[in-house]
Amino acid sequence: MSTIIISLLIFGVLIIVHEFGHFSVAKLIGVKVEEFAVGMGPKIVAFQKGETLYTLRALPLGGFCSMLGEDQKSDDERSLNNKSRLERAAVFVAGSIMNIILAIILLSIVLYFIGIPTTIIDEVQKEYPAYQAGIQPGDKIISINNQKIKTYNEIQEIINNNKNKALNITIQRNNKTKNIMVTPKYDKNLDRYRIGISPGYERSVTRAVISSFEESIFLTKSILEVLGQLLIGKGNLNNLTGPVGVIAVVNETAKIGILPVLLLTSQISLNLGIFNLLPIPALDGSRLLFLIIEVLRGKPLSPEKEGLFHFVGLMLLMVFAIFIAYRDVVRFF
Repeated sequence: MSTIIISLLIFGVLIIVHEFGHFSVAKLIGVKVEEFAVGMGPKIVAFQKGETLYTLRALPLGGFCSMLGEDQKSDDERSLNNKSRLERAAVFVAGSIMNIILAIILLSIVLYFIGIPTTIIDEVQKEYPAYQAGIQPGDKIISINNQKIKTYNEIQEIINNNKNKALNITIQRNNKTKNIMVTPKYDKNLDRYRIGISPGYERSVTRAVISSFEESIFLTKSILEVLGQLLIGKGNLNNLTGPVGVIAVVNETAKIGILPVLLLTSQISLNLGIFNLLPIPALDGSRLLFLIIEVLRGKPLSPEKEGLFHFVGLMLLMVFAIFIAYRDVVRFF
């Protein structure tokens, strides 16, 4: 039960943050927001405040921010379709931007509390090449193959790229530099090459924020690569996880502690932000696509036709979500 509650809280926060992005920018440019909904399907709770109806719906699979003139033509000056293209674009991307910002904030918190890995070595494992080559705890890695090292991630990246090729590692020890040749060893358990070192960690707000930006960029590239593979038919649908699968992951993550839950929430938020910008019917990216078409045509398409397009897309997404949920049930339970 606690796992379901935590999962609902995660979904709820991510949906509210996303829709609040649309809501706040719409209000800022003077668009009438008719409904702010968390969840889909039948209404559970609803209350009116000002001109906006706020609702909580039965299915925690999304949400929406219904705006005047969004899917129908309106002559009202406060309708979305009467705003400039730049203003409409700002409304469409605001939800994803809020999810990305949330991901960076949560990741910054996690990185601050666990610490940022440094280039100073904390531990050297005896069964690996670094120990055999003479590298010691307290050594600072300055460069590898004459490439200057600024972060621990760069060390891992160079090792992964070179695999079992010998590396010329320059270290600093007692204010003196020394070159050591090390050949990485393949680790079957981790499925990657290692030299057998663990970094020291430091706490720094600035470093945590910078590292969260860097990690978010890296994860975004990974997400786009996976989606690209799926698009050309080379991806694996088994790698896709829906709400049911997320609940199972939350269950395992919650056993470890609050920081892993925050990290997982950050990753889901980033995925949600990126996914919503794809030009898929019913998603924000498809509305941006229609805006680009409008620019190319010199006039907008019929709001009713665009609304029908998004409605059909939404139905297809719901069917796809049910399919993924079924696979999750079979896989995890």
